[in-house]
Amino acid sequence: MDLNKSIGIGRIERWLKWLQYHLTKKQFLLVASILVGLSAGIAAVVLKTFVHYIFLAATYDKLSDFRFLYLVLPGIGLLLTVLISRYLLKNKLTKGLPQVHAAIAKRNGSMPQHLMYDQVLTSSVTVGLGGSTGLEAPIVVTGAAIGSNFSRKYRLSIKDRTLLLACGIAGGIGAAFNAPIAGVLFALEVLLLDISITAFIPLIIAAATGALVTKIVLHNGILLTFSLKETFDYTNVPFYALLGLLAGLASVYHMRTFLKIESLLRRLKGGIYLKVLIGGLLLAALIYIFPSLFGEGYQSIKILADQDPSSLMDNSLFEKFNKNSWVVLAFTIVVMFAKPLATGLTLGSGGNGGNFAPALFLGAYLGYSFSAGLNMTSLIHIPVNNFTIVGMAGILAGIYHAPLTAIFLIAEITGGYTLMIPLMLVSSISYAVSKYFEPFAMDIKRSVKKGEALTQDRDKNILFSLKTDEFIEADYPLLYPENQLEDLVDILSQSSRTVFPVINGRKELLGVIWLDNVRAVMFKPELYQEITIGELMTETKQTISPQDPMETVMQIFEASDQIVLPIVENGYYKGFISKSTVFSAYRKSLKINTLE
Repeated sequence: MDLNKSIGIGRIERWLKWLQYHLTKKQFLLVASILVGLSAGIAAVVLKTFVHYIFLAATYDKLSDFRFLYLVLPGIGLLLTVLISRYLLKNKLTKGLPQVHAAIAKRNGSMPQHLMYDQVLTSSVTVGLGGSTGLEAPIVVTGAAIGSNFSRKYRLSIKDRTLLLACGIAGGIGAAFNAPIAGVLFALEVLLLDISITAFIPLIIAAATGALVTKIVLHNGILLTFSLKETFDYTNVPFYALLGLLAGLASVYHMRTFLKIESLLRRLKGGIYLKVLIGGLLLAALIYIFPSLFGEGYQSIKILADQDPSSLMDNSLFEKFNKNSWVVLAFTIVVMFAKPLATGLTLGSGGNGGNFAPALFLGAYLGYSFSAGLNMTSLIHIPVNNFTIVGMAGILAGIYHAPLTAIFLIAEITGGYTLMIPLMLVSSISYAVSKYFEPFAMDIKRSVKKGEALTQDRDKNILFSLKTDEFIEADYPLLYPENQLEDLVDILSQSSRTVFPVINGRKELLGVIWLDNVRAVMFKPELYQEITIGELMTETKQTISPQDPMETVMQIFEASDQIVLPIVENGYYKGFISKSTVFSAYRKSLKINTLE
């Protein structure tokens, strides 16, 4: 029996085709945004629920002694992730947000179909079994892939495909935290899209739909939610400003530490299973010392917000000191510094996940340690609950360079906007500090260097999408140094070109003939057989390689003040590239990438 028929997928597709035919393009996009948001929301709910119950089963206190069970499970999760990737997904698994940026920058918003499910499969076992990472990046990638493949299924334009990709992201984040505004802002800040007011409507609908799915299905035990215990006091503004500064520095620490650990594991020789073994053992050692590094860590965030940090030391080496407030404070500080190590080990040794949850974890621990430490001096009293919550926004803004997302996400998960002023203050300061030391957000830092991700520079984003080898014009008439002036005149009578390459028998570029440079002798027939091309040609000062990024090509155009440049690969002539052709493609791409 056909599975699609049995669950009515074929009927739904026919209904959607009918709608697409009878509705206007904008009306169909609204329908599409609902369906994409719904699908992304369901994916988020499935992943969150699955991981939650795996975690509960794995940490069931009657199943086994903590220290032994917790030490084995993260390594098993890493191994299962690698096995699923290798044998079920045929090594197609790609991780993190850079692939979403690459889809927009390089592939016109197209994402492979397997991204709609492989993130759910792999991240669920990684995180559910204790990997010290988060689920939000896999949810984002899944939502983006759903939006991209929906648009491809119904043959929508590149512009609409990018919009639905963003809708999938908004729906996924909206569902993951029941925070629709944060979902919309995350899609805009992370994808760095140019978007008109009318294009906001599908994004809002998708985010609201995803959040509604969560609201109906999930309960607060699975979602990250908080209740404020104290209102905002303006006298604490200097302390919030100092927290913002510390959050910016902590963000830089997390970014650099995580990337270094992940890079070390990537370069490790000996195969993936050796990486799993080493990463699993080191992760087990960290969790043995600091149990709260097990899994996403949202439970420990709630514990800190409820001001019960001593329980974080239960079943740890330091449990007997949990009555000493200074030891507890030192414990939380060390855990904060250990988190990027644990996340780097998890992702570098084969696990799948992201840095969204680790950012919130680090922020909560920073906010708690900062406020609790000041209070323990007995010189001042500041609200620990508020600083714990606001600290999460600071680290999120610093790591992802997304201050608006950080502000509204924390505002939404606390159920109000009481802390809006400190959220804005801490997030903006942290973002500024992080941006000063790290110009690019952590998840796209490597990709930007390769020209595979979007940046805040729109011109660079568009140039990333243009490939130099696609602009080679190889139909220029060829000349040889032994040719005479009359040969050039014959060619000019049949060609509209104003520049001509001069090559040798091996097709190596020797120079070029510019029409303006030979105009004076063109109308002197007596010189036609007296002057050779070798005498007329000029040396080429600037050449382009087909592999050069378009940004480099445009810089060479500006420096040389030429309208065309020869393309040479390993010394051999390939053709010319025209500045006007590149500008035409740039204008076309600019129009496509402005969502309306």
